[in-house]
Amino acid sequence: MDQQSAQISSSADRMVGMDHAEVRYFTSYDHHGIHEEMLKDDVRTRSYRDAIYQNRHIFKDKVVLDVGCGTGILSMFAVRAGAKHVIGVDMSSIIEKAREIVEVNGMTSKITLLQGKMEEVVLPFPKVDIIISEWMGYFLLYESMLDTVLYARDRYLVPGGKIFPDKATMYVAAIEDGEYKEEKIGFWDNVYGFNYSPMKEIALTEPLVDTVELKALVTDPYAIISLDLYTVTSADLSFKVPYSLTAKRSDFIHALISWFDIEFTACHKPITFSTGPHAKYTHWKQTVFYLRDVLTVEEGEVVHGYLENKPNDKNKRDLDITISYKFETEDPVRYAEGSCFYRMC
Repeated sequence: MDQQSAQISSSADRMVGMDHAEVRYFTSYDHHGIHEEMLKDDVRTRSYRDAIYQNRHIFKDKVVLDVGCGTGILSMFAVRAGAKHVIGVDMSSIIEKAREIVEVNGMTSKITLLQGKMEEVVLPFPKVDIIISEWMGYFLLYESMLDTVLYARDRYLVPGGKIFPDKATMYVAAIEDGEYKEEKIGFWDNVYGFNYSPMKEIALTEPLVDTVELKALVTDPYAIISLDLYTVTSADLSFKVPYSLTAKRSDFIHALISWFDIEFTACHKPITFSTGPHAKYTHWKQTVFYLRDVLTVEEGEVVHGYLENKPNDKNKRDLDITISYKFETEDPVRYAEGSCFYRMC
């Protein structure tokens, strides 16, 4: 058996007993393309590099745990910053390439890479001083990797230890996007002369991950929830929170969008980045939720409601999201309220 075949066999053995959704999740990271996309995301990778390199006094002689290490870039940043030892953990078979990368960069003695689930591997150190992880998914929480980071925090982080990054804030805003909504949703009204409305129902429940232009925003953003990684629990990741959006101009509202900001507050000089439409492109883009109603708002008017998020009952890595909205106005023709359900999978 050649080396590549042995690696595939070893990875497959580790996934025996997992349900199909879990296998699909882990194997999606086997391919180099997704890692190339993340590494080429300059905002993402540079932010982590700066947070680590500019805080060598924090990393010097420390034991570091890299949760979901992928190709090992964060682990190697930590070694360059003076870490005593780094443990990288990843279930994907890409970790075999990470081992080769670590070796050709002369860091094998400083980095231990373990293939397996964080909840099942045995670390060579009983406790770690720092946890680093790039755990964020689309809509921040898609794929539920944060649960794994919280497990690692509770199991391995020493009292007073540091987490990089340690704060995330989610925002929503409303946009005008009639042309694209018609292209994506209205398409199903007439497909070569046939009514495809059953497909339209599916399209309305699928959030769209895409880049939104800043000029499309009709309202100011609203911060719906902030997560402090030192204190947040897995139970907190299921939530129902209010929002209130004030129109900046008179326009139509076709959808709500969401994005998140990330902070490394443990740094001597805090480092942050945003995935919003006002900021430089990231591979997370923004998440678009098309409404069933088109709202016609005047400047200063307010749309309010609730956003509810929870893991799907059958597959915890998928998300069930419900957005309610209510637009009250003195003009009864423009009054609107409703509730939309979305599944992110």
